[in-house]
Amino acid sequence: MNFKTLTIALALLAAPAAAQEVKIGVAAEPYPPFASPDASGNWVGWEVDFINAVCAAGEMQCVITPVAWEGIIPSLTGGQIDAIMASMSITEERMKTIDFSDKYYNTPAVIITAKGSGLTPDAAGMAGKIIGVQVSTIHEAYAQKHFPEAAEIKTYQTTDEGFQDLAAGRIDASQADSIAIDAFLASDVGKACCEAIGAVADDPSILGLGVGVGLRKGEDELKAKFNAAIAKVIADGTYDEISKPYFASSIYGG
Repeated sequence: MNFKTLTIALALLAAPAAAQEVKIGVAAEPYPPFASPDASGNWVGWEVDFINAVCAAGEMQCVITPVAWEGIIPSLTGGQIDAIMASMSITEERMKTIDFSDKYYNTPAVIITAKGSGLTPDAAGMAGKIIGVQVSTIHEAYAQKHFPEAAEIKTYQTTDEGFQDLAAGRIDASQADSIAIDAFLASDVGKACCEAIGAVADDPSILGLGVGVGLRKGEDELKAKFNAAIAKVIADGTYDEISKPYFASSIYGG
């Protein structure tokens, strides 16, 4: 081996390994302030910032891959994506099919109605009412179990579609994550029409244990990498810095 060849070989050995490429599935349907495409088609929002921070901390080369919400778990199990970071709650039902990282946020489920409705966020208050929820979510499952006397549980492809129907008077209430509701109530339409009437009673078997990274079962190495990266981002203050522009208080939860 000549000197030039030896030098190249040593340089290759010293070079850092290429970052692992990970396809991160996000819901193709906009879900502000967590993730939505801007006017240029770039994905922006708190969860996008968090994805970038976690991938940097874990030395992963992440590629954001939009997938229709209803097909996002099949896309993971089928290998089209490597992880789900789309505000997916860690639930017993989902854990039958996929695995999860440690949680990275946890916020309550809240019901919103027209101003002055006098309704309450419980079975008695929702009896005979039309309730809007996003399809294939914990909110749809919760409404079906806890509001059996509702006149109708109407499903939408996006949470915002339900909010718009509520503003137009076509439904009586909508259940969603508190952060999504806060964002709507801060809008001109939300300010004019609606109010949050409170959080629903907790049911961990449906509402889950917070939001985590969805992973294929058996991907223990990747799971460990995500858990370590999430812990690092929280410990070094990056999590709080990312959250400040979006939220008045921590969304990490108990």
